[in-house]
Amino acid sequence: MKAIYDPRQRAHNPSQFMAYGVMKPNPEQPERTEILRTGAEAAGCAFTAPDDAGLGPIAALHSPEYLTFLQTIHARWSEVEGAGPEVISHIKPGDRRDSYPRSALGQAGYHQADTSCPINAATWGSAYWSAQTAITAADLVANGEHAAYALCRPPGHHAFGDMAGGFCFLNNSGIAAQLLRDRGLRPAILDVDVHHGNGTQGLFYDRDDVLTLSIHADPADFYPFFWGHSSERGEGRGRGYNLNLPLPRGTDDAPFLAALQTCLDRVQAFGADVLVIALGLDASKDDPFQGFQVTGDGFARIGETIARAGLPTLFVQEGGYISDSLGHNLTRVLGGFTSAAR
Repeated sequence: MKAIYDPRQRAHNPSQFMAYGVMKPNPEQPERTEILRTGAEAAGCAFTAPDDAGLGPIAALHSPEYLTFLQTIHARWSEVEGAGPEVISHIKPGDRRDSYPRSALGQAGYHQADTSCPINAATWGSAYWSAQTAITAADLVANGEHAAYALCRPPGHHAFGDMAGGFCFLNNSGIAAQLLRDRGLRPAILDVDVHHGNGTQGLFYDRDDVLTLSIHADPADFYPFFWGHSSERGEGRGRGYNLNLPLPRGTDDAPFLAALQTCLDRVQAFGADVLVIALGLDASKDDPFQGFQVTGDGFARIGETIARAGLPTLFVQEGGYISDSLGHNLTRVLGGFTSAAR
């Protein structure tokens, strides 16, 4: 399987994030990329660097106002006397229709959904090359590769069109799907991260040309809390084109795989001709977030089940945090897919 990665993704190195009112070390660390790369290579992936497709494919989903913010906010923030080293706002608008402030603090509050997406001097560059990684991998699939893996970091599925959140800044899976759509294909985005892909859902919620599906821990008591419930089916033209399958905390292999098959049945009903997998590995029983209890064998069966759908498939890396099994679980997913696709 061809794979894409750019080492500039390592430069974003947030020192902290806030959880339950406490500043903690940020679990979305650069070391993830080396662990994941080793895991992908063990599954037979051959890595190359991404091309630079420019801002066009990114701006197809993210507003110019937001992209300007990401590129400039840290420099502006650093000019404020007494400001911390990373952009983390304690101010949030009561409604997205409220006025757009001029101050760095106010704009940070507008464009950051929560306190788990700190921005430092390297954030924009890493997020940009993470997106370019997904774009190049999508190009490979659009041009005839049956499968490709995009090692994207920082991840992307919590990023909305004009808002960062949950360690995410640019929505890599959504950007890839939009590129595939622009090439005349009919993509479905299937998110298997333990956290609901709320940004991805938001980007396509009123559209009927991209199907979005997510298997995740029930947001009634798990991040992102306000999105990901089964009643969220889309709106307008998009009604019926979004499927959420929230599962209880502690879910293990069998119910996860049953939900995966339900999603793939819906993908078939949509008539998708290409599949984007938002590949979170944090459903693992060893992941620090402890949402699900999926085993290594379970990850292999996830890969095999996806392969049996018979569609060209792009794997875009989302979550999955440092543990002894992180790289191994990636090997099992990609290896399982490759073996079943032969």
